[in-house]
Amino acid sequence: MIEKQSENFDNLEENVSEEVNKTEDPSIIENQTSEDKQSPELDDDNIYAEDLKNTITNNDARLEQLEKEHETLKSQYVRIAADFDNFRKRQSRDQDDLKVQLVSKALTAILPIVDNFERARQQLKPESEEAQTLHRSYQGLYKQLVEVLKQQGVSPMRVVAQQFDPKLHEAVVREPSQEFHEDIITEELQRGYHLEGKVLRHALVKVSMGPGQENSQEPEEKDKVEEDVDSENPISEEN
Repeated sequence: MIEKQSENFDNLEENVSEEVNKTEDPSIIENQTSEDKQSPELDDDNIYAEDLKNTITNNDARLEQLEKEHETLKSQYVRIAADFDNFRKRQSRDQDDLKVQLVSKALTAILPIVDNFERARQQLKPESEEAQTLHRSYQGLYKQLVEVLKQQGVSPMRVVAQQFDPKLHEAVVREPSQEFHEDIITEELQRGYHLEGKVLRHALVKVSMGPGQENSQEPEEKDKVEEDVDSENPISEEN
């Protein structure tokens, strides 16, 4: 019986030694340690991935918002730039119009002087040497005045034998003419002028009414027809 107990005791020691060996096996301990380490690392990776996903989502939303703001600012800039360009053009046009008005007013005041020079040139007939010298001096002044007007963009109208245009001409007299058809200008009474393509002063003109004989014959023919009608009436009464 004692032997049997000793065998049991030996078996118990062997089992205990095996358990101790198992627990002291470094490979087993290392595997357990690595598993314990991997579990928190996996949790950290999941948290990091989730945070990264949220950051990307927020950045996309922010980018979309910034793009909308950019488009809004761009449209405002384009509208402001267009308004400024229109304002600049309008200011430039107004300045040009004001300049033309001021120049026109000044030149219009000078034109009667030019008219007087031209009338004097037509009337003067220098015969003596002194008169010719005076005439040449007068012609020199007249040419200088005309040159100044040309430099300012003033040009005279040519109206004789032209079609009457109320935008350019002012009819003072309408008279019959054997030489010109109706509404053709026969004579220039006062010269008209252009300034940069615009009318500075209308030309005063005579306008043809057409051949005078044809106009004068119309009443005669009418009277003749009336006389014929009157001559036929007594005949009808007699019948």
